Amino acid sequence: MERDLVIIGHGMASQRLLESLVAGRHPWRITVIGAEPERAYNRILLSPLLAGEVTPEQLSFAGPDWYQRHGIRLHTGDGARTIDREQCCVVTEQGARFDYDRLVIATGSRPSSLGLEGENLQGVMGFRSLADVHWLTEQAAEGRRAVVIGGGFLGLEAAEGLRKQGMAVTLVHRGAYPLTRQLDATAGGLLVETLRERGLKLALNSQPARLVGSSRVEALELADGTELPAELVVIAAGITPNREIAADAGLDCGQGIRVDECLTTSDPRVHALGECCEFAGQTYGLVEPVNRQADVLAQHLSGLTAGYRDEPVATRLKISGIDVFSCGETDNPGDGTESIVYHDRRAGEYRHLLLRDNRLVGAILYGDASAGPWLFEHLQQGTDLSDWRPRLAFGEAHCEAA
Repeated sequence: MERDLVIIGHGMASQRLLESLVAGRHPWRITVIGAEPERAYNRILLSPLLAGEVTPEQLSFAGPDWYQRHGIRLHTGDGARTIDREQCCVVTEQGARFDYDRLVIATGSRPSSLGLEGENLQGVMGFRSLADVHWLTEQAAEGRRAVVIGGGFLGLEAAEGLRKQGMAVTLVHRGAYPLTRQLDATAGGLLVETLRERGLKLALNSQPARLVGSSRVEALELADGTELPAELVVIAAGITPNREIAADAGLDCGQGIRVDECLTTSDPRVHALGECCEFAGQTYGLVEPVNRQADVLAQHLSGLTAGYRDEPVATRLKISGIDVFSCGETDNPGDGTESIVYHDRRAGEYRHLLLRDNRLVGAILYGDASAGPWLFEHLQQGTDLSDWRPRLAFGEAHCEAA
């Protein structure tokens, strides 16, 4: 007998869960409630879309026929407002009611607020959805000046996308170089050079103080008093899990919605998944662990034994010819760690491999990151790399040939 599985949120985590469920056998009649009018799309491609490198159609995971074929009911453009755990139902913003036997909360995250004066001015926004891309594209068409706050992956991608749309862009970052968590000083310096050569302005070691304007933003003022004129400010300095609907329903929450290894919340009939959840004190912003969570939850909902655990993750940025890869311990690796460094400044290539007891514990690649997945595989496996040390920085082909 089929039972009702309701999923709140139709982002990448939700779509991965659906694909994992339909790949096997499951006992559920599935309904997905999405706040956005669009079906699930690939948010990783929002930056290339903003830069004009892909079309909106390329972001879609599946057409309407896919959901119809698998008996999945979509309720889009009307997000969930409340969860009634006693009645086991979800009520949407427009008053629609959906009963559930099991519920999955996959509400994602939103750009973190910096608590700056003026954040509510017109022209100040985050960068998380198709609607954001459409609005940013309209602003760029008017040739306006933009400031992007945040030198992580999202901030870099937003800044580069706006620059390619013809805007004069300044990237503000509190560190000495962007991607501070992923790169060391050498790779960070190469990235700074590349970005400046492209015409992107960088305000490094800078702290935002307030946003200036009456009704619409006119400038960002830094802590040292410098004003950066802008008609558009994008805040891309971290994300905050969308946990409110769960907290209002009385579920146990910390920074996110707390779950166990089966992605089950404090209510055994309710699960949480992706950027909105918190497991063992950890929240998530990368695709790889979220995909693993979705696969584990799909197995659990299909009656199979499965448990989620955190594993090392690799991060890669490939934007307009800038190729960066990072994994493992890249910040304060500790005693007993050795470094293998390759740096071809003319070619703009840099590789920093960190080993302990002849086993890879971290890697930073800039310029040519093609060896990244191979190195990450050996990091995960704990391979003894003694025989390959002289050639390790040159990648798999050189090591295998030896």
